[in-house]
Amino acid sequence: MQLALREQVRIVPLKGRIRYVAGVDAAFAGDSVIAAACLYEYPRLVRIAEAHAVRRVTFPYIPGFLSFREGPAIMEAVFELRPEPDLILFDGQGIAHPKGLGIASHIGVLLGLPTVGCAKSRLVGDYTPPGPGKGEYSYLVHHGRCIGAVLRTRDGVSPVFVSPGHLVDLEGAVELVLGCTGRYRIPEPIRCADRLAGEVKRTLTARGAQVCVKPRSP
Repeated sequence: MQLALREQVRIVPLKGRIRYVAGVDAAFAGDSVIAAACLYEYPRLVRIAEAHAVRRVTFPYIPGFLSFREGPAIMEAVFELRPEPDLILFDGQGIAHPKGLGIASHIGVLLGLPTVGCAKSRLVGDYTPPGPGKGEYSYLVHHGRCIGAVLRTRDGVSPVFVSPGHLVDLEGAVELVLGCTGRYRIPEPIRCADRLAGEVKRTLTARGAQVCVKPRSP
């Protein structure tokens, strides 16, 4: 499935105006996966909506197959957002993935939306550390192909690993990540989704993770 979906990934310049950017993240409580999505007006970075979804975990943890474990819940949370996002930021990889299909690329193809991966650590590829200043970056290269950027989002902090997911090129991905970054290393929409997923997880944990999970749609 990954190899088939990889053929549908399109790394192209962004088309149209980006007005709404969503950040997504996931957490786990017992045998449930909690997906959170936060929607921001761009470029003002004003939060206008948030949503979450809880599903039973049906796929084991296997490195490189994160989208099969978290993807269905993430898509469900995104579907709850109004207005619909023009672009989605993922705490994960785009094409910077062993098969060229990280969670940002995978879900981007399924949803037909521009997506960007912004990960805290490298999955594949080699790079030279970027300069120390905000906005400086170096290229992430795998088997002779540029698959992402190692981007400094704040002066002197550890870089993030940015890779285009779908319907965006590397330059656009870097610009969007920087445009969505405020006082902290991680873009605000992803930080919001991380907080929301954590809040829902704490609530479920307090209840012993006895949750009502929506049935999977046909």
